[in-house]
Amino acid sequence: MSTSNSIRNGIKWLITGSLGGQVLQFAFGIALARLLVPEDFGFIVTIQIFTGFVGLISGGGMGQALVQSKEAGARDFDVVFTAQLLIGILIFAGFYLAAPWFARSFGDPLYADLIRVSAISFLLRPFVNTRASALHRDMRFKERSVIGLAVAVLTGLASIALAMVGAGPWSLILSGILGSLITLAMLDRVSDRRPQLCLDLEVARRFGAYGVKVSLNDLAAYFTKQASNAIISRVAGPSAVGLFNKGESLAWLPFSTVSGAVYDAVFRAMAKAQDRPDEVKYLFYRMIGLMVVYTLPIYIGLAWMAEPFMLFVYGEKWLPSADPLRIVSLAGLLICIGHPCGAVLAAMNRLGREVWIHIAQGVLVSVACYYGLKHWGISGAAWGVFAGIAFSTPVMYFLATRCFPSRIGDLGRALAPGVGLNLILLAVLALADAALPADWRDLRPALYMLIAGGSAAVAYTAAFLFLPLAAISDESLRWRRTLRLAR
Repeated sequence: MSTSNSIRNGIKWLITGSLGGQVLQFAFGIALARLLVPEDFGFIVTIQIFTGFVGLISGGGMGQALVQSKEAGARDFDVVFTAQLLIGILIFAGFYLAAPWFARSFGDPLYADLIRVSAISFLLRPFVNTRASALHRDMRFKERSVIGLAVAVLTGLASIALAMVGAGPWSLILSGILGSLITLAMLDRVSDRRPQLCLDLEVARRFGAYGVKVSLNDLAAYFTKQASNAIISRVAGPSAVGLFNKGESLAWLPFSTVSGAVYDAVFRAMAKAQDRPDEVKYLFYRMIGLMVVYTLPIYIGLAWMAEPFMLFVYGEKWLPSADPLRIVSLAGLLICIGHPCGAVLAAMNRLGREVWIHIAQGVLVSVACYYGLKHWGISGAAWGVFAGIAFSTPVMYFLATRCFPSRIGDLGRALAPGVGLNLILLAVLALADAALPADWRDLRPALYMLIAGGSAAVAYTAAFLFLPLAAISDESLRWRRTLRLAR
């Protein structure tokens, strides 16, 4: 299979798995939002700030190093597994001992038990990561996607069952542990990797050199992402952080559903082509162009429909989450540009420079969120997140385009088709909004979304399929053939 077809086939399965997983997560999330209160989610968000941060250290970036490396044998996988297992044991012990201090710091004894049980996942991750890295390296994305969907169904059902019997935040913690166990069992059936304990400092050093860069970059990015949650949790409490996180996480849905899936396949393809800058350049601008076409309309829709969406789907108690949802969604175009930049830097082994961008972005987000929270509540904190994205994107683009010859016109040509289509989308939304009764957004949110959103979606789809846009003509033709609108 050619590289192009491998990428396309991989992306197809990754998006299928990601989209299916997001739909399931969204559906289960609605049920959980009805069964739990914002404070329950706030407990989990606060814990995940710390477990997620340390979790990036537990892998040491060596899993991604296995994927990026041109050569990786069975011994290399065994050494990486051993290193990750030793780190996982140390992290579990650290969290177990620190749990009482954590509970006192946040003023609730429940945190101690929650964080100790949550830390069990660090003992399971090395067994999962090794097998998952092998599938990623071999571009076996179909197996990954099928497993992800199966786990999403089982863990979602488990979390709802626990919530129904009054488990509160435990419903999310315990279902997460169950998910790790199910993932491990299913990966074991499809992967031929059976990791063994093996110590080899030379191999560990070789993969650790790249892995440290990945870890530092991931830690800096995580600091940026969680800075707002940490500040809100400390200043305004679990209920406020639960509301903010619900809106912000919904705004990142297009990223996690489509962009994240495309990243995995494109990153591996770029890594294989790292000695051919022209090929990396083509993949880079192609990824930007398609991200604008496929994900920017979702960002626009979320920004436009924030209030009726929250009212209809989650209920009035979650309405304050609409402001963070709208504000972060407004950064959609910047996200479509910035994410492919990260793929280039990772594939070309230039992550060291990206670390400093994320650190600067994290400091900016922290200051802006704190100031915004004090003056305008969670809406102000959301503008702090927006400011961080607006800062990092142009800098990331500058660094990525140092990896190959590029001109500013290249970006304009990549963006033009998607931006044009999204202007049509915005025009139809504005016309529909003007034609509908003014109070429908609040009183009839479902009907408003159906008419306004449906009209815009139909117009966007028709423009994508039939307008003569040369840059995406092959993409639209492929869809017309799939829909039997062309031969």
